[in-house]
Amino acid sequence: MEFSQVEPSYISKDGCRLIWKGVDEDDQDAIVLNKHELENLFELLSKESTGKVELEDEFSTIWINTDTTQFRLKEHKMLEVKTSILRKKILEYRNVPHVINPIKIYPKEFFPSITIDNEENEEGNKLLDSVLADKKNIISESDFFRVISVRRSTRNFDTSKLVEQWKVDKILAAADTAPSAGNFQGFEVFYIKNKEIKKRLIEAANNQPYVNAPVVLIFCKDPSRVKINFPPEILAKFSLQDATLAAGYSQLAASALGLSSIWIGMIDEEKVKQIIGTDLTPSSILCIGYPQQKRLPKSRRKLKDLIHVIE
Repeated sequence: MEFSQVEPSYISKDGCRLIWKGVDEDDQDAIVLNKHELENLFELLSKESTGKVELEDEFSTIWINTDTTQFRLKEHKMLEVKTSILRKKILEYRNVPHVINPIKIYPKEFFPSITIDNEENEEGNKLLDSVLADKKNIISESDFFRVISVRRSTRNFDTSKLVEQWKVDKILAAADTAPSAGNFQGFEVFYIKNKEIKKRLIEAANNQPYVNAPVVLIFCKDPSRVKINFPPEILAKFSLQDATLAAGYSQLAASALGLSSIWIGMIDEEKVKQIIGTDLTPSSILCIGYPQQKRLPKSRRKLKDLIHVIE
């Protein structure tokens, strides 16, 4: 793994991302520094001093020595770079203004909206409210932007480590809070516990072995739930969007709970339907578990290349 570049952070124009690349194009690591961490690193490097910078997780540390700078990260292999190279890259980065304009990202707290319409769904809403309100071992809502910035797909799960049921409850509850067309929630989720069914799903998912994960969720479209007066093809589109949003919410919830996941979209829909015994068409399979090795997120394209502003 070789140090490659410094690029802007996704969550703030004041921080940065330090990028390492391996031999393979897909092999890449990144460290996200906030404004305070970057300032401390810059101060030591600009003065050609030695010392350390503690990162906000209170476990990871950057050690700046005369020849080599080491990044000792929690639950991750140590990354290194020659101090002279890091100094040159950081100084160059600081000399270039990085202003996110006109795009601005402001962190907001998220509180699920629980509405009790009648006595029939009162008990179900109370259960959902209870699951979401439980704060056991979960990050605060204010860390939401850090959760999405460090999420990374994994294909190697630690199958010896079971995912706690309370975490699964929160992941499923997150799917239930996802936005949907007309709030009709045109999707269903199949939580696969059966080991033999998991093995059969591998073949239905283009022989991707990591489908046999500790937690397997299949998100299926159910346009019959969307009670809107539109043609069938529009209702099918709504249900696909509903299922996709629900899976996305579950994936972020898994990341917030210290888990990793992989989104499987290349599937034989008819085979999946036959295996799990449903007439509903699957949109995706979400595989979740503890990773064998926690990896940092990949670099992404710049926001200015992603966003098209029409005024």
